[in-house]
Amino acid sequence: MITNFDQMFEQLRSKPKKRLVAAWAVDDHTISAVYMAVEAGIVEGILVGDEAMIQKVCQEHNYDLSKLTVVNNPNELKSIAQAVDMVNAGEADILMKGLCSTDKYMRAILKKEGGLLPPKAVLSHLSVLKNENYHKFIILGDMAVIPAPDLKQKEAITNYLVKAAKALGIETPKVAFIAATEQMLPGMQACVDAAILSKMADRGQIKGCVADGPLALDVAISQEAVAIKKLKSPVAGDADCLVFPNIESANVFYKVNSQLCKDVKQAAIVAGAKAPCVLSSRADSIDTKLNSIALAALTA
Repeated sequence: MITNFDQMFEQLRSKPKKRLVAAWAVDDHTISAVYMAVEAGIVEGILVGDEAMIQKVCQEHNYDLSKLTVVNNPNELKSIAQAVDMVNAGEADILMKGLCSTDKYMRAILKKEGGLLPPKAVLSHLSVLKNENYHKFIILGDMAVIPAPDLKQKEAITNYLVKAAKALGIETPKVAFIAATEQMLPGMQACVDAAILSKMADRGQIKGCVADGPLALDVAISQEAVAIKKLKSPVAGDADCLVFPNIESANVFYKVNSQLCKDVKQAAIVAGAKAPCVLSSRADSIDTKLNSIALAALTA
């Protein structure tokens, strides 16, 4: 089982390298993350964007440009479309967002003609994070794509988190459906959905995991909270996956970890497309983008 990002990199080095294409890859963070991933031996890197801007960044950092494939396209929107086309053509296995906005990036992925979304598929955003205050990886969603997921979308999110957990070597992931309380309150939709999803997992409609909910965040990840509240659950205090009720709660959890917690390592990708799509914030660190590349390569 992979328990940290160093182990993830080590496992990837032993596998055939995936080809990553970065759309509008003209900024320091994107180019540095891709270059570091190539140097680490986990992917082959393709940069699509303004060649002059790419060369400038590489010169400033003394990067050996011969280690990367540069596709010159000085137009932002066209470079995004070209990167998506390369994935569709089988010329790349992973798509990565560069300096372009999330809106432009996602529109290219979701485009009906020439996009990356299979028919009837649900696109979702998931993150893997390692906080030293917790004893293992936390895999969570959705903090960036689906604002208010309905029951069917929550089922899809759960399946993506379970798949990511299994890629990390977790044989039977423990899934917590998060709500404001662990009590079943019919007036709270998050509680109702969590209870239904838990029963679906019990009956094998959601496969490959052990699941429970509704669970408040404290009892999902804290054995002490479980003991105090005298809660009996196969998941509580030891969750691998957290399915949040909406984008606000997941996004706040992700950013509290990145901004207020020390030594937290994170990765984020979009699942459900024809290929894993790296979607980190433009403000995310180079390390987070590098870890996201590794997660995408592991799940590709």
